[in-house]
Amino acid sequence: MEISSGVLVFSIFLCFFASVSFSIEDYHQAFPIVEPDPGHTKLRLSREGLEAIGKITTPIAAVAVIGPYRSGKSFLLNQLLSLSCYEGFGVGHMRDTKTKGIWVWGTPIELDIDGVRTSVFYLDTEGFESIGKSNVYDDRIFALATVMSSVLIYNLPETIREADISRLSFAVELAEEFYGRVKGQDIAFEPAKLLWLIQRDFLQGKSVQEMVDEALRHVPNNDGNKNIDMPHLQRTKLCDLKDGELEPMYVKKREQLKELVAGIIHPKIVQGKHLNGKEFISFLEQILEALNKGEIPSTGSLVEVFNKGILERCLKLYSGWMTALHLPVSEKHLEDTHQSSRDRAMKVFDEQHFGRHHAKKSVEQLDEEIQKVYKNFIMGNEYQSSKLCEALYTKCEEKMDQLQVLRLPSMAKFNVGFLQCNQSFEVECVGPSKANYERRMKKMLGKSQSLFIKEYNHRLFNWLVAFSLVMVVVGRFIIKFFLIEIGAWILFIFLETYTRMFWSAESLYYNPVWHFIVATWETLVYSPFLDLDRWAIPMGVILAILILYWRCYGRRKHGSRWLLPLYNNQKSGSNRPRSD
Repeated sequence: MEISSGVLVFSIFLCFFASVSFSIEDYHQAFPIVEPDPGHTKLRLSREGLEAIGKITTPIAAVAVIGPYRSGKSFLLNQLLSLSCYEGFGVGHMRDTKTKGIWVWGTPIELDIDGVRTSVFYLDTEGFESIGKSNVYDDRIFALATVMSSVLIYNLPETIREADISRLSFAVELAEEFYGRVKGQDIAFEPAKLLWLIQRDFLQGKSVQEMVDEALRHVPNNDGNKNIDMPHLQRTKLCDLKDGELEPMYVKKREQLKELVAGIIHPKIVQGKHLNGKEFISFLEQILEALNKGEIPSTGSLVEVFNKGILERCLKLYSGWMTALHLPVSEKHLEDTHQSSRDRAMKVFDEQHFGRHHAKKSVEQLDEEIQKVYKNFIMGNEYQSSKLCEALYTKCEEKMDQLQVLRLPSMAKFNVGFLQCNQSFEVECVGPSKANYERRMKKMLGKSQSLFIKEYNHRLFNWLVAFSLVMVVVGRFIIKFFLIEIGAWILFIFLETYTRMFWSAESLYYNPVWHFIVATWETLVYSPFLDLDRWAIPMGVILAILILYWRCYGRRKHGSRWLLPLYNNQKSGSNRPRSD
């Protein structure tokens, strides 16, 4: 039992490996390219037949034969390919349909069409109205054959019925939607040329034109019977007949049909480009996506899928143009760029889209997608604007904090920093967040300015008091220059005594004398060329060195003539004559 199981598993593995490594060696046979799903309602690709198409590098054209089941479609294709029933497409002998899905003859016919070497494939389709299928499945087969083929032969073994007229209307609608472009531009997509092939054995004495005219004429249908039972020939016996055994008129008409097909067929064109094998397969995948998308295949669904790639390209173009913006930008600039990019994308779509009537939905979809992308840019612009303005605001706030704690308070330096912050913010902060941050900036700058002015006078007053005392010491004991000492004492007395006797500390700040002191201080402390707050310490060190040098060596070498008047250090009685 274990041995049998092992053999079974090994056999399954070999079968799987063989199926994976399967490769077509003989292309002189029919292959399925599209097959029904298990429910027989939708279609799917069959990779076996696609290999025969994918190897073609020249432009492709396809001839498809459609029609009711058991109507001789496979036999007709064999006649067009000059093949017997035993080597060509399989011909059914039973009541149910022989062909499932769509099959292709693996060896194309090479034709020279308008100087273009073209590979012509022949396609056999599953017949309409066979047992165990839904009408929507037949509609999908018909729509697929109509879109993918260059010549579509509608094979009718009997009278033209209402269902045939409906399918013809669908083919006409496809032609109206896809053939040509609006405003007379190049062909975007060329549907198949439709040939109605009506077998004369079933015309009941009428000409083909009479039959078609009668079918297209509107007549009442009292009993609602859409199908008329007609006798069938034993068509399978035709497979055994040679051309010499067939009626000469039939052979003549068959050859005329071959010439007609060869005369009207053209390579498949999509967006002005001929399709090779791989491109044809990709095109086929698009069609199947459209047909399987809805419950009932429609021209609109086909248009949507064909426009899907163009829509994505136009959306990518729009995104690229918008991405070229360096966010943040002003709201008006963003809106203007959006409108310009949208108009350009819509123009490209208008030049390339499929369809005339049903393309409106694709246009609306493109506009919706553009609006979604635009909303993302709006949010991105708001974020970048907030980020930039917040950084500028924080930078100015830090700058104001630094100005509040200057070593040497300077109103001029504060005003310069204040203006720089305000101007840089006004220029660099852009976007939707600017208005909000402008209000915050104005409030913060106003508060900083009020605080600085309030502290400025107090700090300057204290600085001047300390400076006057320092200069008293320097003038008295270091350089011994009594004018400096006297000036320092006058300043100290004015600040500490005179102001307290006559003015309050607050009223001092409005006095012209104080304004003169402030102006002198600002001139000494800050200028556009020398910021004393930054260089005070280095300059103090250099000045101290110079003073020490002069104090220790300068007076010995040069005497006292350098700075006059100086304190006389000699003792008062040293040069007086003694009196006894």
